[in-house]
Amino acid sequence: MYSHGANVDLVLVSLRRIIRAIDLHSKKLVQQFGLTVPQLIVLKALRENSPLSVGEVASAVSLSQATVTNILLRLEERGYVHRARSDSDKRRVLVEVSEKGQEILESAPALLHEDFIARFGDLHDWEQNQIISSLQRVASMMQAEKLDAAPFLATDSLDNDSNGSS
Repeated sequence: MYSHGANVDLVLVSLRRIIRAIDLHSKKLVQQFGLTVPQLIVLKALRENSPLSVGEVASAVSLSQATVTNILLRLEERGYVHRARSDSDKRRVLVEVSEKGQEILESAPALLHEDFIARFGDLHDWEQNQIISSLQRVASMMQAEKLDAAPFLATDSLDNDSNGSS
């Protein structure tokens, strides 16, 4: 049995709340809009920068090209994006948001990390640095500092892009 101090309990409760907030937001997005967080992020990136190649989408959203390819396949199956050959280079395939994709983007809520970014940006530099340092230390203590992670908040499986919305 472990002997926990009050501080350890506070840290664990805070971590659990963070994980739960991310999980609830991800599940709500899937239930209400049928989209995973990674799918919505890809759609938003395409809306802002269309048309893009798969590699350009991957760079824009900080995910691997293989992961983005899987996400785009699911989005294309649902009619949210379409692919077309480039007019200038027929070997190049470009992806854009379809009209149906534009409609879902108009009704989709802000992502949890978008709200976080806005609030984080309101903090003083020293507060931001303190949070960064503390979270990096926690990741290290959990032996998670070398795990691959994209800069957005989601509990969705990135490789399978699952959660029943395929």
